Amino acid sequence: MWIADNWKEYQVIDTSRGEKLEKWGDYLLIRPDPQVIWDTPRTDKGWKRPNAHYHRSSRGGGEWEFFDLPQQWDIHYKELTFHLKPFSFKHTGLFPEQAANWDWFGDKIRNAGRPIKVLNLFAYTGGATLAAAAAGANVTHVDASKGMVTWAKENAVASGLGDAPIRWLVDDCVKFVEREIRRGNHYDAIIMDPPSYGRGPKGEVWKIEEAIHPLIKLCASLLSDQPLFFLVNSYTTGLAPAVLTYMLSTELGRFNGHVDSQEIGLPVRNNGLILPCGASGRWEADSH
Repeated sequence: MWIADNWKEYQVIDTSRGEKLEKWGDYLLIRPDPQVIWDTPRTDKGWKRPNAHYHRSSRGGGEWEFFDLPQQWDIHYKELTFHLKPFSFKHTGLFPEQAANWDWFGDKIRNAGRPIKVLNLFAYTGGATLAAAAAGANVTHVDASKGMVTWAKENAVASGLGDAPIRWLVDDCVKFVEREIRRGNHYDAIIMDPPSYGRGPKGEVWKIEEAIHPLIKLCASLLSDQPLFFLVNSYTTGLAPAVLTYMLSTELGRFNGHVDSQEIGLPVRNNGLILPCGASGRWEADSH
């Protein structure tokens, strides 16, 4: 398992009864987590005094209950700054477990010894985009939500990367990839964080189990002659790490490289255990 254990301003403090108690900078949040199926004693006093609590509804969805939380605040990871705000369906605008991947590909980009072009699909609020840009890559950031791309740009400015070579695009990821193939464009690295389920700008339905392999196959033809890495994230329980390994190995077999896929997780402060937070599949070029 890859563990995001380099955070200074974020912590999972405790987990119990379908929820996690987290510290985001100066603020304590309680949010639902489907992995937390255990019923352990809630001894930490933070459970009784959160700044905000997201309550799941039995009908699906849910809503925030606020006690003392600003509309927006910042959190830092190494040289990066992220604006956080509570918004729809329990999210804050950041997935902290992804820092395990940021560290991994940041090192690869820094040590490549050549300019690296990165394509980040389903790029959300730009965590991976900023980590790649901070490492020196030229990044194309694609997300179908205009609001998310705007948020990502604000994070870039806050991180001192307002002038970094980042191309910001509001687009359907699959259609963008198809157009890039027709244009003959290539990338040295691809990152994708597809949703389990979603709708495109024109109501197109995206189901990850049906769409992920065709997309990996499409993206493989976008890779340059000397690709550096290919990263796929999954928050869908049906997509086990071994499934990611199988798809990446199948589609990237013509390149000299190897695949490793594992769960990603966050340390839980109060008991030293690890909270699983999805899985990542990593293809990387073999070093010469």
